[in-house]
Amino acid sequence: MVANFTTNINPSNDTAECPDYRSTHRLHLVVYSLVLTAGLPLNALALWVFLRALRVHSVVSVYMCNLAASDLLFTLSLPVRLYFYTLHYWPFPDLLCQIAGAIFQMNMYGSCIFLALINVDRYAAIVHPLRLRHLRRPHVARCFCLGVWALILVSAVPAALVHTPSPCRYKGGEVRLCFESFRDTLWKGPMLPLVLLAEALGFLLPLVAMVYSSVRVFWTLAKPDATRSQRRRKTVRLLLANLVIFLLCFVPYNTTLAVYGLLRSQLVVVSEAARDQVRQVLMVMLLLAGSNCVLDPLVYYFSAEGFRNTLCGIGKPIRTRTLATNGTLETPADQSSETTHTTRPDVTSQVLLRPSYHQTPFTQGPQDSAL
Repeated sequence: MVANFTTNINPSNDTAECPDYRSTHRLHLVVYSLVLTAGLPLNALALWVFLRALRVHSVVSVYMCNLAASDLLFTLSLPVRLYFYTLHYWPFPDLLCQIAGAIFQMNMYGSCIFLALINVDRYAAIVHPLRLRHLRRPHVARCFCLGVWALILVSAVPAALVHTPSPCRYKGGEVRLCFESFRDTLWKGPMLPLVLLAEALGFLLPLVAMVYSSVRVFWTLAKPDATRSQRRRKTVRLLLANLVIFLLCFVPYNTTLAVYGLLRSQLVVVSEAARDQVRQVLMVMLLLAGSNCVLDPLVYYFSAEGFRNTLCGIGKPIRTRTLATNGTLETPADQSSETTHTTRPDVTSQVLLRPSYHQTPFTQGPQDSAL
């Protein structure tokens, strides 16, 4: 029945033969099966913890909750991809292919931005705890997340349009392929500008923000007069984990995609064999980009104390579980100690506790007078 739905007995004469991507399909089938098996329960559990147990009280938890929602959305779209890689052709309506392709783009660039926002929040809390304190409020973080979802939803429209299945001849009939075999006319037309624009807004800007904020935080915490505390170790661990995920999952894919786009649009002329080799590398990098759905929940567990305590409390008695689930990603003690990571933590905290008529070792700006 599926074969009758997808195969045309009399294919048109101008339809090309389907390229043999069966080896690539098998690799995608194995990796995406593992991503679905691990990513679906992990992200569903993470989203439940953030929404029901932690109540998303802190700024970091707001960003992590939206990151978990983005990852869960992508894992829910994996079954149709797995079915395509099993059959080697697309048996579903064209709209489903377009939606699945757009969801991948939304997850990748949405994850880039949410990871960058987490690091930027740590930068604001440690490097500029007074100047940027107005940005470190949950309702402001929710507004940022709404803006991110609006941006990636708008960018999903052209991504869906270019993911229209392409026909080809297969075993004497005509079938359609999804997620691949984009026509040369499409690459020479609007596709390359769309790819470069999406990479500039969803990849390059978050990468610059993440690297800059992380370096400034590491530099501040490495100063001799910086306070050595458990909170500092948690911050360093969180920033390093986010950087590793970003550099491992998103940098290789987006770099290879930009190179492949230049080759397919013939702005850089190479042989067809070299172009095929770049495509094979791109397919492997694509799997790395999709694996972020499994790595992100590990960041929640090892970097967010409230998240870890909640999971540990699930298997304990009700009283212990209640105490664990009432915690947040940032406990009051942690929130009050955030300013201790600055260059002069003890002096700053004493100044904020003194009356305003006392002499202070630094000059407060108007925006710092009321904390």
